[in-house]
Amino acid sequence: MTSYNFPDISLLVTHYNRPESLENLLSTFRKMGCTFGEIIVSDDCSKPIYQQQLKNMSLAYDFQLVGGETNQGLGNNINKGQAIVTKPFTLYIQEDFEPSNLFPEKLYNGLKCMLNNPALDIVKYYAYYPYPYLKPYNQDFDEMYIPTLALDYDKIYFYTDHPHLRRSTFAEKFGKYPVGLKGDTTEYKMCISFIQNKGKGLFYKDYQNLILQKNSAEEPSTMTRTNWKQRPNVFVKVIRDTYRQLKYNYDILTMKPLS
Repeated sequence: MTSYNFPDISLLVTHYNRPESLENLLSTFRKMGCTFGEIIVSDDCSKPIYQQQLKNMSLAYDFQLVGGETNQGLGNNINKGQAIVTKPFTLYIQEDFEPSNLFPEKLYNGLKCMLNNPALDIVKYYAYYPYPYLKPYNQDFDEMYIPTLALDYDKIYFYTDHPHLRRSTFAEKFGKYPVGLKGDTTEYKMCISFIQNKGKGLFYKDYQNLILQKNSAEEPSTMTRTNWKQRPNVFVKVIRDTYRQLKYNYDILTMKPLS
C-alpha cells in the first residue's frame, strides 16, 4: 500500500455530537496510510456524554482537541480550530465525510497545484453539483471563474464549506467566519467575501466520487433548512430564483467585508 505523508498540511475537522463519524473519518485516513503535519479537531461543545470519548480518541489518533464551554455555531468552530493551525496549508473537512482510496493521491495533486501557482486560494474536492463556470486546468481539476456577465447565481458557490484544501492564511485575505449565525448563513457570507476579495480556486472533476458524505440514523446531519426553499413547485421556484438573483448580486456589491 502506498503511504502519503503531508507534513505541510494541517487536517482541520469540525465536530459536533457525532464521535462515531469522526472516528470513521480518522480511521479511514489511517488505513490508507495518509498522515498530516498535525490533526486538529474543533468541537462545538458536544454533549457531556461524548466528551470523554473525544478525549480518548485524541490520544488514539494523536489530534489536538479544541473545545468550548458553549455552542457558538459553525463560524466560531472553524475560527478557533484554524487559529491554532501551524502548517502552511489546511485540509478542512466536517466529521461526517469518508475519503475514498484515491483521495490521498488527488490531495497530493491539489497541493502540487497550489505550490506551483501562488494565486490559488482553494482546491475543492466535493460538491452537490458542478460549479457553473469552469475551464480546463489539468487532468484532475478545472479552474473556477466568474465571467463578466455571470447570470447563474450559483456563481456564489466559488467557496463552500465542503471538503477543500486552502492556504492557512485564508482569514488574512477573506476574513474570519461570522459568529452566532446559522450554518447556511455563515457559509453564505464567506461565499460573498471570497468573491469580493477575488478568490481563485480549482474544482475536482469527479467531485461526487472522491470523498462521500456519510450520515446514519444514529448520527444524522445537524444541518436543517427551511422546507419552502426546497419545494419543486414551479411558482415557488420562480420566486426563489428571482429573489436569489437579486439578493446575491446585491450582496456581492454591498455586503460589509468580513474582518
